[in-house]
Amino acid sequence: MLGLLLAQASDWITPVIDWHAVAPELVLVVGVNVVLLLDLNLADAKKWMLATLTGFVMLGALVPVVTLAVIGDDSRSLFDGRYVIDEYALILKAFFLLVAYVVILMSQTELEEGGYYQGEFYVLMLCSVLGMVMMSSARDLISIFVALELLSIPAYMMAAWRKRDVKSNEAGVKYYLLGVFASGIMLYGMSFLFGSTNSTLLTDIGAALTDGDLNGMEVVGVVFVICGFAFKISAVPFHTWAPDTYEGAPTPVTAFLSVASKAAGFVALVSIIFLAFPNASDVYQPLLWVLAALTMTVGNVLALRQTNIVRLLAYSSVSQGGFILMPLAFAGNSNAGGSALNAVVVYLLVYGFMNLGAFAIVIAVSRKTRSGEISSFGGLFGYAPGLAVAMTVFFASLAGIPPLGGWFAKFNAFRAVLQAETNAAYVLAAIAAVNTVISAAYYMRVLRSVWMDDAPDGDQSPVVTPSPIVAALGITVIGTIVVGVIPSAVTRFAELKDLTGAVVP
Repeated sequence: MLGLLLAQASDWITPVIDWHAVAPELVLVVGVNVVLLLDLNLADAKKWMLATLTGFVMLGALVPVVTLAVIGDDSRSLFDGRYVIDEYALILKAFFLLVAYVVILMSQTELEEGGYYQGEFYVLMLCSVLGMVMMSSARDLISIFVALELLSIPAYMMAAWRKRDVKSNEAGVKYYLLGVFASGIMLYGMSFLFGSTNSTLLTDIGAALTDGDLNGMEVVGVVFVICGFAFKISAVPFHTWAPDTYEGAPTPVTAFLSVASKAAGFVALVSIIFLAFPNASDVYQPLLWVLAALTMTVGNVLALRQTNIVRLLAYSSVSQGGFILMPLAFAGNSNAGGSALNAVVVYLLVYGFMNLGAFAIVIAVSRKTRSGEISSFGGLFGYAPGLAVAMTVFFASLAGIPPLGGWFAKFNAFRAVLQAETNAAYVLAAIAAVNTVISAAYYMRVLRSVWMDDAPDGDQSPVVTPSPIVAALGITVIGTIVVGVIPSAVTRFAELKDLTGAVVP
Protein backbone atom coordinates (compact mmCIF):
# COMPACT_ATOMS: atom_id res chain seq x y z
CA MET A 1 0.00 0.00 0.00
CA LEU A 2 2.80 2.42 0.95
CA GLY A 3 4.65 1.60 -2.24
CA LEU A 4 1.53 2.25 -4.29
CA LEU A 5 1.02 5.63 -2.62
CA LEU A 6 4.66 6.57 -3.21
CA ALA A 7 4.40 5.54 -6.85
CA GLN A 8 1.31 7.70 -7.30
CA ALA A 9 3.00 10.60 -5.52
CA SER A 10 5.94 10.40 -7.89
CA ASP A 11 3.56 11.07 -10.79
CA TRP A 12 2.05 14.11 -9.11
CA ILE A 13 2.38 17.32 -11.09
CA THR A 14 1.97 20.54 -9.16
CA PRO A 15 -0.74 22.63 -10.84
CA VAL A 16 0.28 26.02 -12.15
CA ILE A 17 -1.72 28.71 -10.35
CA ASP A 18 -2.23 32.16 -11.80
CA TRP A 19 -2.17 34.21 -8.59
CA HIS A 20 -3.37 37.36 -10.32
CA ALA A 21 -6.42 35.48 -11.59
CA VAL A 22 -7.44 34.34 -8.10
CA ALA A 23 -6.45 37.60 -6.37
CA PRO A 24 -10.09 38.68 -5.66
CA GLU A 25 -10.75 35.41 -3.85
CA LEU A 26 -7.48 35.68 -1.91
CA VAL A 27 -8.33 39.21 -0.77
CA LEU A 28 -11.67 37.95 0.55
CA VAL A 29 -10.01 34.99 2.32
CA VAL A 30 -7.54 37.33 4.01
CA GLY A 31 -10.39 39.69 4.87
CA VAL A 32 -12.37 36.89 6.56
CA ASN A 33 -9.42 36.10 8.84
CA VAL A 34 -8.57 39.73 9.62
CA VAL A 35 -12.17 40.64 10.50
CA LEU A 36 -12.47 37.52 12.66
CA LEU A 37 -9.23 38.24 14.55
CA LEU A 38 -10.11 41.89 15.11
CA ASP A 39 -13.55 40.94 16.36
CA LEU A 40 -11.94 38.77 19.02
CA ASN A 41 -9.73 41.60 20.25
CA LEU A 42 -11.80 44.78 19.83
CA ALA A 43 -13.85 46.23 22.66
CA ASP A 44 -17.60 46.40 22.07
CA ALA A 45 -17.44 50.19 21.76
CA LYS A 46 -15.11 49.83 18.77
CA LYS A 47 -16.98 47.09 16.89
CA TRP A 48 -18.18 49.73 14.42
CA MET A 49 -14.72 49.54 12.85
CA LEU A 50 -15.53 46.08 11.51
CA ALA A 51 -18.12 47.43 9.07
CA THR A 52 -15.62 49.94 7.70
CA LEU A 53 -12.95 47.26 7.40
CA THR A 54 -15.34 44.85 5.64
CA GLY A 55 -16.27 47.59 3.18
CA PHE A 56 -12.60 48.17 2.40
CA VAL A 57 -12.12 44.42 1.90
CA MET A 58 -14.90 44.42 -0.72
CA LEU A 59 -13.37 47.42 -2.48
CA GLY A 60 -9.92 45.85 -2.18
CA ALA A 61 -11.16 42.67 -3.87
CA LEU A 62 -12.58 44.85 -6.62
CA VAL A 63 -9.12 46.21 -7.48
CA PRO A 64 -7.73 42.95 -9.00
CA VAL A 65 -11.03 42.47 -10.83
CA VAL A 66 -10.45 45.82 -12.51
CA THR A 67 -6.79 45.09 -13.25
CA LEU A 68 -7.71 41.72 -14.77
CA ALA A 69 -10.28 43.43 -16.99
CA VAL A 70 -7.91 46.19 -18.08
CA ILE A 71 -4.52 44.53 -18.43
CA GLY A 72 -5.37 40.83 -18.26
CA ASP A 73 -5.86 38.31 -21.04
CA ASP A 74 -9.30 37.68 -22.49
CA SER A 75 -9.51 34.38 -20.62
CA ARG A 76 -7.46 32.62 -17.94
CA SER A 77 -8.07 28.97 -17.17
CA LEU A 78 -7.02 27.06 -14.06
CA PHE A 79 -7.25 23.40 -13.04
CA ASP A 80 -7.84 21.99 -16.52
CA GLY A 81 -10.62 24.45 -17.34
CA ARG A 82 -12.54 23.93 -14.12
CA TYR A 83 -12.01 27.51 -12.95
CA VAL A 84 -12.12 30.17 -15.65
CA ILE A 85 -11.62 33.92 -15.39
CA ASP A 86 -13.11 35.54 -18.50
CA GLU A 87 -15.01 38.76 -19.14
CA TYR A 88 -18.28 37.08 -18.14
CA ALA A 89 -16.80 36.08 -14.78
CA LEU A 90 -15.18 39.47 -14.14
CA ILE A 91 -18.35 41.54 -14.61
CA LEU A 92 -20.23 39.23 -12.25
CA LYS A 93 -17.45 39.30 -9.65
CA ALA A 94 -17.57 43.10 -9.75
CA PHE A 95 -21.37 42.97 -9.43
CA PHE A 96 -21.28 40.75 -6.34
CA LEU A 97 -18.61 42.85 -4.64
CA LEU A 98 -20.48 46.09 -5.33
CA VAL A 99 -23.76 44.61 -4.07
CA ALA A 100 -22.05 43.40 -0.91
CA TYR A 101 -20.53 46.85 -0.36
CA VAL A 102 -23.96 48.49 -0.62
CA VAL A 103 -25.45 45.92 1.78
CA ILE A 104 -22.69 46.71 4.28
CA LEU A 105 -23.64 50.38 4.09
CA MET A 106 -27.25 49.40 4.73
CA SER A 107 -26.32 47.07 7.60
CA GLN A 108 -23.93 49.19 9.62
CA THR A 109 -26.36 51.37 11.56
CA GLU A 110 -28.94 48.63 12.11
CA LEU A 111 -26.35 46.26 13.56
CA GLU A 112 -24.91 48.94 15.84
CA GLU A 113 -28.29 50.06 17.13
CA GLY A 114 -29.94 46.65 17.28
CA GLY A 115 -27.37 45.02 19.53
CA TYR A 116 -26.60 42.27 17.03
CA TYR A 117 -23.30 40.45 16.88
CA GLN A 118 -21.37 42.55 14.37
CA GLY A 119 -18.12 40.66 13.84
CA GLU A 120 -19.76 37.33 13.13
CA PHE A 121 -22.22 38.98 10.74
CA TYR A 122 -19.49 40.49 8.59
CA VAL A 123 -17.44 37.27 8.65
CA LEU A 124 -20.45 35.33 7.38
CA MET A 125 -21.14 37.93 4.72
CA LEU A 126 -17.53 37.78 3.51
CA CYS A 127 -17.73 33.98 3.33
CA SER A 128 -20.99 34.15 1.38
CA VAL A 129 -19.58 36.71 -1.06
CA LEU A 130 -16.50 34.52 -1.50
CA GLY A 131 -18.82 31.72 -2.63
CA MET A 132 -20.52 34.08 -5.09
CA VAL A 133 -17.21 35.24 -6.53
CA MET A 134 -16.14 31.62 -6.92
CA MET A 135 -19.46 30.78 -8.59
CA SER A 136 -18.73 33.32 -11.33
CA SER A 137 -15.65 31.32 -12.41
CA ALA A 138 -16.81 27.78 -11.63
CA ARG A 139 -16.97 25.60 -14.73
CA ASP A 140 -17.27 22.19 -13.06
CA LEU A 141 -20.15 20.53 -11.20
CA ILE A 142 -18.04 20.05 -8.08
CA SER A 143 -16.73 23.62 -7.96
CA ILE A 144 -20.28 24.93 -8.62
CA PHE A 145 -21.68 22.88 -5.74
CA VAL A 146 -18.89 23.91 -3.36
CA ALA A 147 -19.41 27.57 -4.27
CA LEU A 148 -23.17 27.19 -3.84
CA GLU A 149 -22.83 25.74 -0.35
CA LEU A 150 -20.21 28.32 0.61
CA LEU A 151 -22.60 31.14 -0.25
CA SER A 152 -25.71 29.40 1.14
CA ILE A 153 -24.64 28.17 4.59
CA PRO A 154 -23.70 31.65 5.91
CA ALA A 155 -26.97 32.98 4.44
CA TYR A 156 -28.96 30.43 6.48
CA MET A 157 -27.42 31.78 9.68
CA MET A 158 -27.78 35.43 8.63
CA ALA A 159 -31.50 34.93 8.00
CA ALA A 160 -31.94 33.92 11.66
CA TRP A 161 -29.73 36.70 13.01
CA ARG A 162 -32.41 38.09 15.37
CA LYS A 163 -32.21 35.13 17.72
CA ARG A 164 -34.89 36.41 20.11
CA ASP A 165 -37.36 37.09 17.30
CA VAL A 166 -39.74 34.21 16.53
CA LYS A 167 -40.18 35.34 12.91
CA SER A 168 -36.43 35.48 12.37
CA ASN A 169 -36.01 31.98 13.77
CA GLU A 170 -38.81 30.77 11.51
CA ALA A 171 -37.14 32.49 8.54
CA GLY A 172 -33.82 30.78 9.20
CA VAL A 173 -35.33 27.32 9.75
CA LYS A 174 -37.51 27.45 6.61
CA TYR A 175 -34.64 28.72 4.49
CA TYR A 176 -32.28 26.08 5.86
CA LEU A 177 -34.59 23.06 5.60
CA LEU A 178 -35.84 23.86 2.09
CA GLY A 179 -32.32 24.85 1.01
CA VAL A 180 -30.86 21.54 2.14
CA PHE A 181 -33.68 19.67 0.38
CA ALA A 182 -33.03 21.60 -2.85
CA SER A 183 -29.28 20.96 -2.58
CA GLY A 184 -29.98 17.25 -2.24
CA ILE A 185 -32.13 17.23 -5.39
CA MET A 186 -29.52 19.19 -7.32
CA LEU A 187 -26.68 16.93 -6.15
CA TYR A 188 -28.72 13.87 -7.09
CA GLY A 189 -29.11 15.31 -10.59
CA MET A 190 -25.39 16.07 -10.78
CA SER A 191 -24.61 12.44 -9.86
CA PHE A 192 -26.82 11.28 -12.74
CA LEU A 193 -24.98 13.57 -15.14
CA PHE A 194 -21.61 12.34 -13.93
CA GLY A 195 -22.73 8.74 -14.18
CA SER A 196 -23.93 9.14 -17.75
CA THR A 197 -21.13 11.36 -19.09
CA ASN A 198 -18.19 10.21 -16.94
CA SER A 199 -17.13 13.82 -16.27
CA THR A 200 -17.92 16.75 -14.00
CA LEU A 201 -16.44 19.36 -16.36
CA LEU A 202 -19.26 21.36 -17.91
CA THR A 203 -17.81 21.45 -21.42
CA ASP A 204 -17.27 17.66 -21.36
CA ILE A 205 -20.87 17.14 -20.27
CA GLY A 206 -22.02 19.45 -23.07
CA ALA A 207 -20.08 17.42 -25.61
CA ALA A 208 -21.50 14.14 -24.28
CA LEU A 209 -25.18 15.20 -24.28
CA THR A 210 -26.70 15.01 -27.75
CA ASP A 211 -30.01 16.72 -28.46
CA GLY A 212 -32.81 14.32 -29.29
CA ASP A 213 -30.77 11.32 -28.14
CA LEU A 214 -30.73 11.70 -24.33
CA ASN A 215 -31.32 8.60 -22.24
CA GLY A 216 -33.55 8.54 -19.16
CA MET A 217 -30.71 9.11 -16.71
CA GLU A 218 -29.52 12.19 -18.58
CA VAL A 219 -33.03 13.65 -18.75
CA VAL A 220 -33.56 13.15 -15.01
CA GLY A 221 -30.16 14.69 -14.33
CA VAL A 222 -30.95 17.82 -16.37
CA VAL A 223 -34.37 18.23 -14.73
CA PHE A 224 -33.11 17.71 -11.17
CA VAL A 225 -30.24 20.18 -11.58
CA ILE A 226 -32.57 22.86 -12.92
CA CYS A 227 -35.09 22.22 -10.13
CA GLY A 228 -32.33 22.52 -7.54
CA PHE A 229 -31.34 25.94 -8.84
CA ALA A 230 -35.01 26.93 -9.18
CA PHE A 231 -35.14 26.99 -5.38
CA LYS A 232 -32.15 29.30 -5.21
CA ILE A 233 -33.75 31.79 -7.58
CA SER A 234 -37.15 31.36 -5.83
CA ALA A 235 -38.92 30.25 -9.00
CA VAL A 236 -42.51 29.04 -8.64
CA PRO A 237 -43.31 26.44 -7.25
CA PHE A 238 -40.01 26.48 -5.34
CA HIS A 239 -40.62 29.97 -3.95
CA THR A 240 -42.53 29.22 -0.75
CA TRP A 241 -39.57 29.98 1.51
CA ALA A 242 -39.03 33.49 0.16
CA PRO A 243 -41.88 35.60 1.65
CA ASP A 244 -41.51 34.31 5.23
CA THR A 245 -37.71 34.38 5.09
CA TYR A 246 -37.63 37.90 3.67
CA GLU A 247 -40.09 39.17 6.29
CA GLY A 248 -38.41 37.47 9.25
CA ALA A 249 -34.77 38.20 8.42
CA PRO A 250 -33.17 41.57 9.23
CA THR A 251 -33.95 43.91 6.33
CA PRO A 252 -30.30 44.24 5.16
CA VAL A 253 -30.08 40.44 5.04
CA THR A 254 -33.32 40.34 3.07
CA ALA A 255 -31.82 42.79 0.56
CA PHE A 256 -28.70 40.61 0.33
CA LEU A 257 -30.74 37.43 -0.26
CA SER A 258 -33.07 39.02 -2.79
CA VAL A 259 -30.23 40.36 -4.95
CA ALA A 260 -26.87 38.65 -4.37
CA SER A 261 -28.07 35.16 -3.49
CA LYS A 262 -30.67 35.12 -6.28
CA ALA A 263 -28.11 36.42 -8.79
CA ALA A 264 -25.63 33.70 -7.78
CA GLY A 265 -28.26 31.07 -8.52
CA PHE A 266 -28.86 32.59 -11.94
CA VAL A 267 -25.12 32.72 -12.65
CA ALA A 268 -24.74 29.02 -11.96
CA LEU A 269 -27.84 28.23 -14.01
CA VAL A 270 -26.55 30.29 -16.96
CA SER A 271 -23.14 28.59 -16.87
CA ILE A 272 -24.68 25.13 -16.80
CA ILE A 273 -27.22 25.82 -19.56
CA PHE A 274 -24.75 27.37 -21.98
CA LEU A 275 -21.82 25.03 -21.24
CA ALA A 276 -23.30 21.70 -20.14
CA PHE A 277 -26.79 21.70 -21.71
CA PRO A 278 -26.41 23.35 -25.13
CA ASN A 279 -27.63 20.18 -26.80
CA ALA A 280 -30.37 19.41 -24.27
CA SER A 281 -32.74 22.24 -25.18
CA ASP A 282 -35.55 19.75 -25.86
CA VAL A 283 -35.48 18.98 -22.13
CA TYR A 284 -34.76 22.29 -20.42
CA GLN A 285 -36.59 24.69 -22.77
CA PRO A 286 -40.16 23.51 -21.93
CA LEU A 287 -39.25 23.34 -18.24
CA LEU A 288 -37.83 26.87 -18.14
CA TRP A 289 -40.76 28.17 -20.21
CA VAL A 290 -43.24 26.87 -17.64
CA LEU A 291 -41.11 28.09 -14.71
CA ALA A 292 -40.83 31.58 -16.22
CA ALA A 293 -44.57 31.87 -16.93
CA LEU A 294 -45.58 30.55 -13.49
CA THR A 295 -42.99 32.60 -11.62
CA MET A 296 -43.89 35.99 -13.05
CA THR A 297 -47.65 35.31 -12.88
CA VAL A 298 -47.90 33.81 -9.39
CA GLY A 299 -45.46 36.36 -7.98
CA ASN A 300 -47.45 39.27 -9.36
CA VAL A 301 -50.88 37.96 -8.38
CA LEU A 302 -49.81 37.28 -4.80
CA ALA A 303 -48.05 40.65 -4.57
CA LEU A 304 -51.37 42.38 -5.28
CA ARG A 305 -52.76 41.12 -1.95
CA GLN A 306 -49.88 42.19 0.29
CA THR A 307 -50.14 44.92 2.93
CA ASN A 308 -46.59 44.52 4.24
CA ILE A 309 -43.90 46.25 2.16
CA VAL A 310 -41.28 43.54 2.70
CA ARG A 311 -43.65 40.74 1.69
CA LEU A 312 -44.67 42.80 -1.33
CA LEU A 313 -41.02 43.15 -2.31
CA ALA A 314 -40.57 39.42 -1.71
CA TYR A 315 -43.26 38.52 -4.22
CA SER A 316 -41.96 41.29 -6.48
CA SER A 317 -38.57 39.57 -6.35
CA VAL A 318 -40.21 36.27 -7.28
CA SER A 319 -41.90 37.94 -10.25
CA GLN A 320 -38.70 39.66 -11.38
CA GLY A 321 -37.03 36.25 -11.36
CA GLY A 322 -39.62 35.13 -13.91
CA PHE A 323 -38.62 37.94 -16.24
CA ILE A 324 -34.96 36.94 -15.87
CA LEU A 325 -35.82 33.30 -16.60
CA MET A 326 -37.76 34.27 -19.73
CA PRO A 327 -34.75 34.71 -22.09
CA LEU A 328 -33.08 31.57 -20.67
CA ALA A 329 -35.99 29.50 -21.95
CA PHE A 330 -34.66 30.21 -25.48
CA ALA A 331 -30.94 29.94 -24.77
CA GLY A 332 -30.76 26.96 -27.13
CA ASN A 333 -32.29 28.89 -30.03
CA SER A 334 -29.68 29.87 -32.63
CA ASN A 335 -31.36 33.23 -33.20
CA ALA A 336 -31.78 34.17 -29.53
CA GLY A 337 -28.95 32.39 -27.68
CA GLY A 338 -26.48 35.27 -27.62
CA SER A 339 -29.16 37.83 -26.82
CA ALA A 340 -30.47 35.61 -24.01
CA LEU A 341 -27.14 35.63 -22.18
CA ASN A 342 -26.82 39.38 -22.53
CA ALA A 343 -30.44 39.93 -21.41
CA VAL A 344 -29.99 37.85 -18.25
CA VAL A 345 -26.77 39.56 -17.16
CA VAL A 346 -28.05 43.07 -17.94
CA TYR A 347 -31.27 42.36 -16.04
CA LEU A 348 -29.27 41.14 -13.02
CA LEU A 349 -27.14 44.30 -13.02
CA VAL A 350 -30.16 46.61 -13.21
CA TYR A 351 -32.17 44.52 -10.75
CA GLY A 352 -29.35 44.83 -8.22
CA PHE A 353 -29.49 48.63 -8.25
CA MET A 354 -33.26 49.06 -8.07
CA ASN A 355 -34.01 46.30 -5.56
CA LEU A 356 -31.23 47.27 -3.16
CA GLY A 357 -32.42 50.86 -3.39
CA ALA A 358 -36.00 49.84 -2.55
CA PHE A 359 -34.85 48.01 0.56
CA ALA A 360 -32.62 50.93 1.58
CA ILE A 361 -35.74 53.13 1.53
CA VAL A 362 -37.60 50.59 3.69
CA ILE A 363 -34.74 50.61 6.21
CA ALA A 364 -34.60 54.41 6.31
CA VAL A 365 -38.35 54.95 6.75
CA SER A 366 -38.90 52.10 9.21
CA ARG A 367 -36.34 53.69 11.54
CA LYS A 368 -39.02 56.32 12.19
CA THR A 369 -42.29 54.43 11.72
CA ARG A 370 -41.20 51.13 13.29
CA SER A 371 -43.60 49.44 10.90
CA GLY A 372 -43.40 47.46 7.72
CA GLU A 373 -46.97 48.12 6.65
CA ILE A 374 -47.49 49.90 3.33
CA SER A 375 -49.79 52.36 5.12
CA SER A 376 -46.82 53.52 7.24
CA PHE A 377 -45.35 55.10 4.08
CA GLY A 378 -48.37 57.38 3.73
CA GLY A 379 -47.49 61.05 3.28
CA LEU A 380 -43.78 60.32 2.94
CA PHE A 381 -43.38 63.13 0.43
CA GLY A 382 -44.62 65.62 3.01
CA TYR A 383 -41.92 64.97 5.62
CA ALA A 384 -39.14 63.24 3.62
CA PRO A 385 -39.36 64.44 -0.01
CA GLY A 386 -35.90 63.15 -0.90
CA LEU A 387 -36.76 59.60 0.20
CA ALA A 388 -40.12 59.85 -1.59
CA VAL A 389 -38.44 60.81 -4.87
CA ALA A 390 -35.85 58.03 -4.50
CA MET A 391 -38.60 55.51 -3.73
CA THR A 392 -40.45 56.65 -6.84
CA VAL A 393 -37.33 56.06 -8.92
CA PHE A 394 -36.91 52.50 -7.63
CA PHE A 395 -40.54 51.41 -7.81
CA ALA A 396 -41.08 53.00 -11.22
CA SER A 397 -37.95 51.21 -12.43
CA LEU A 398 -39.20 47.88 -11.03
CA ALA A 399 -42.44 48.50 -12.94
CA GLY A 400 -40.46 49.04 -16.17
CA ILE A 401 -41.30 52.71 -16.68
CA PRO A 402 -38.84 54.63 -18.92
CA PRO A 403 -36.35 56.22 -18.82
CA LEU A 404 -35.19 54.23 -15.76
CA GLY A 405 -33.03 51.13 -15.78
CA GLY A 406 -35.90 48.69 -15.30
CA TRP A 407 -37.51 49.57 -18.61
CA PHE A 408 -34.35 48.75 -20.55
CA ALA A 409 -33.84 45.48 -18.66
CA LYS A 410 -37.37 44.40 -19.59
CA PHE A 411 -36.98 45.67 -23.16
CA ASN A 412 -33.76 43.69 -23.55
CA ALA A 413 -35.45 40.55 -22.19
CA PHE A 414 -38.44 40.94 -24.52
CA ARG A 415 -36.12 41.50 -27.48
CA ALA A 416 -34.16 38.32 -26.75
CA VAL A 417 -37.36 36.27 -26.53
CA LEU A 418 -38.90 37.68 -29.71
CA GLN A 419 -35.69 37.00 -31.63
CA ALA A 420 -36.40 33.28 -31.19
CA GLU A 421 -39.28 33.73 -33.70
CA THR A 422 -41.29 30.76 -32.45
CA ASN A 423 -44.90 30.45 -31.30
CA ALA A 424 -43.71 29.55 -27.80
CA ALA A 425 -41.66 32.76 -27.69
CA TYR A 426 -44.58 34.91 -28.78
CA VAL A 427 -46.90 33.36 -26.20
CA LEU A 428 -44.37 33.83 -23.39
CA ALA A 429 -43.78 37.43 -24.44
CA ALA A 430 -47.54 38.05 -24.31
CA ILE A 431 -47.73 36.54 -20.82
CA ALA A 432 -44.83 38.75 -19.75
CA ALA A 433 -46.52 41.84 -21.21
CA VAL A 434 -49.69 41.16 -19.21
CA ASN A 435 -47.62 40.61 -16.07
CA THR A 436 -45.82 43.90 -16.61
CA VAL A 437 -49.19 45.66 -16.44
CA ILE A 438 -50.20 43.68 -13.34
CA SER A 439 -46.96 44.55 -11.56
CA ALA A 440 -47.48 48.24 -12.23
CA ALA A 441 -50.70 48.04 -10.18
CA TYR A 442 -49.04 47.17 -6.88
CA TYR A 443 -45.99 49.35 -7.44
CA MET A 444 -48.25 52.33 -8.17
CA ARG A 445 -50.38 51.50 -5.11
CA VAL A 446 -47.34 52.01 -2.91
CA LEU A 447 -46.39 55.25 -4.68
CA ARG A 448 -49.96 56.54 -4.36
CA SER A 449 -49.66 56.10 -0.60
CA VAL A 450 -46.29 57.88 -0.62
CA TRP A 451 -47.50 60.89 -2.59
CA MET A 452 -51.22 61.20 -1.88
CA ASP A 453 -52.08 59.70 1.52
CA ASP A 454 -51.69 61.41 4.87
CA ALA A 455 -48.92 60.53 7.28
CA PRO A 456 -49.96 57.92 9.91
CA ASP A 457 -51.23 59.66 13.09
CA GLY A 458 -50.36 62.99 11.48
CA ASP A 459 -46.69 62.58 12.39
CA GLN A 460 -44.73 64.96 10.13
CA SER A 461 -41.40 64.79 11.98
CA PRO A 462 -38.47 64.39 9.56
CA VAL A 463 -36.71 61.10 8.95
CA VAL A 464 -33.13 61.06 10.21
CA THR A 465 -31.22 59.00 7.64
CA PRO A 466 -27.74 57.79 8.67
CA SER A 467 -24.92 58.68 6.28
CA PRO A 468 -24.15 55.03 5.29
CA ILE A 469 -27.75 54.58 4.10
CA VAL A 470 -27.57 57.92 2.27
CA ALA A 471 -24.45 56.64 0.50
CA ALA A 472 -26.22 53.38 -0.40
CA LEU A 473 -29.17 55.33 -1.78
CA GLY A 474 -26.85 57.56 -3.80
CA ILE A 475 -25.14 54.58 -5.44
CA THR A 476 -28.39 52.81 -6.26
CA VAL A 477 -30.25 55.89 -7.53
CA ILE A 478 -27.39 56.84 -9.84
CA GLY A 479 -27.08 53.28 -11.12
CA THR A 480 -30.82 52.96 -11.77
CA ILE A 481 -31.01 56.23 -13.69
CA VAL A 482 -27.75 55.92 -15.64
CA VAL A 483 -28.59 52.46 -16.99
CA GLY A 484 -31.96 53.70 -18.23
CA VAL A 485 -30.63 56.88 -19.81
CA ILE A 486 -27.39 55.39 -21.16
CA PRO A 487 -28.13 51.69 -21.81
CA SER A 488 -24.84 51.28 -23.66
CA ALA A 489 -23.15 51.44 -20.25
CA VAL A 490 -24.18 47.81 -19.65
CA THR A 491 -25.16 46.34 -23.02
CA ARG A 492 -21.53 45.64 -23.91
CA PHE A 493 -21.27 43.18 -21.03
CA ALA A 494 -21.83 39.43 -21.27
CA GLU A 495 -21.93 38.79 -24.96
CA LEU A 496 -21.83 35.13 -25.89
CA LYS A 497 -18.15 35.30 -26.81
CA ASP A 498 -17.36 36.49 -23.26
CA LEU A 499 -18.43 33.14 -21.77
CA THR A 500 -15.55 30.82 -22.59
CA GLY A 501 -16.74 27.58 -24.14
CA ALA A 502 -20.36 28.67 -24.61
CA VAL A 503 -22.17 26.94 -27.45
CA VAL A 504 -25.51 27.65 -29.09
CA PRO A 505 -26.77 24.95 -31.49
